[in-house]
Amino acid sequence: MDRRSGHPQGGGTVIRPPRTSANRPLPTRHRLTRRARYIGRALFGTASALVLVAAGVGWYLHSSVLGGLATSHALVGLGSAAGPGGDVNILLMGLDSRRDNEGGDLPAATLAQLHAGSSSDVGGYNTNTLILLHVPADGSRAVALSVPRDDYVDLPEDLGAHKIKEAYGRAKANAETVAHPAGTTDRAALEQLGREAGRHAAIDAVQQLLGVTVDHFAEINLAGFYDLANALGGVQVCLRAPVRDQYSGADFPAGVQTLDGAQALAFVRQRHGLTNGDLDRTHRQQAFLASAMHQLRAAGVMDDLAKVGALLDVARKDIVVDSGFDLLSFTHRASAVTSGNVTFYTLPIKGYATEGGESVNLIDPAQVRATAQRLLAGQSPDVPGASASAAPSGPAIPQVVAEGAAQASVQQSAQKASAQKASTQPTRREVRVGEKYPHTVTETVAAPSAAQPTVTAPPGVPCVN
Repeated sequence: MDRRSGHPQGGGTVIRPPRTSANRPLPTRHRLTRRARYIGRALFGTASALVLVAAGVGWYLHSSVLGGLATSHALVGLGSAAGPGGDVNILLMGLDSRRDNEGGDLPAATLAQLHAGSSSDVGGYNTNTLILLHVPADGSRAVALSVPRDDYVDLPEDLGAHKIKEAYGRAKANAETVAHPAGTTDRAALEQLGREAGRHAAIDAVQQLLGVTVDHFAEINLAGFYDLANALGGVQVCLRAPVRDQYSGADFPAGVQTLDGAQALAFVRQRHGLTNGDLDRTHRQQAFLASAMHQLRAAGVMDDLAKVGALLDVARKDIVVDSGFDLLSFTHRASAVTSGNVTFYTLPIKGYATEGGESVNLIDPAQVRATAQRLLAGQSPDVPGASASAAPSGPAIPQVVAEGAAQASVQQSAQKASAQKASTQPTRREVRVGEKYPHTVTETVAAPSAAQPTVTAPPGVPCVN
């Protein structure tokens, strides 16, 4: 797919509808119409687009029931022009900021629940989650490409070579530095101007790296994962082994478990103590989104008005979408979204290095772009021209499945070697040899080895490190 270009300086402003009585939660005695529930299920079925979950329902109902959403003009000038009936690319950005969407400090109690430091100045404005969701016009499986946050790239707008996650924060800081001497001194105005510039740069960085055009985007802040998991009443996940990490607050046993908001945030943020560091963290994020989508589809959440109201509160508080995103029209033509058929991939890295005192991912931009193009075309990520392996209905994470199979094979080999070693250890026991002269002999007896417990999960809940 050819990239459509254009690079304006700065961005627009965020438009926020006034709060009215329509913003009040739905009374529990009312029921959503059948059409509203269908639209909601379709949006909830995007898995990787979980950030659009509450946004989609809110967008559909905002004019008559619950009030509007925060919107952005950051796509202006980036060539975004999805035609009617064409494929759609949606960039999902998880912002690691300890501030709310207005730039205000998160309450100390909230920060404590998030296990995210004691100050809202910690963390900056990094996009720690970058997922490009590609929805084909022909209704085939959607593809979600995760861009590892520490990929070392040349950022757009003369921002220099840095981790791709830093494009947002660096562009934001530059825009505010220019705007302040020019007369913009209001804190809220500076915050919104800076965020628009940050969104613009982050989207442009992904476009340049992958060679695609982003047609729409959705941004969710750090507190959004916490609020979202709580609104759903917890999200079920599966771990292959127990983990404990003081930095993120993750402290979970092996196996299937349901996480509340604070636990869910720790689950998706942990990278210390994991075999593959940030790459395992990326798989955690994918697994969380896939599990939440499965839960939304299987548990009848759209028929639970209390949860619907809570999800819409999350949308208004924690999510920003581009102003041109017609979510109602989108659901009508995105059959993969309606059925929840999404396949997740993590784009490749070549290795690790240290730049400016920080660990970064080394990548081959040409390889990353070629892999992305093959996946977006429904081909195998490794073999040019070959079709991607068929996936079952619902969300799929092939790399996580392959990783699990490899780990299981290593475990089985280790257990077999342990059993063979144990079987060669002699065990003394008395046996009677001959009737006239009974005596004791040494006999080799195989000692059973302790089998490692096998972690299994129900359908729709991927097991990860």
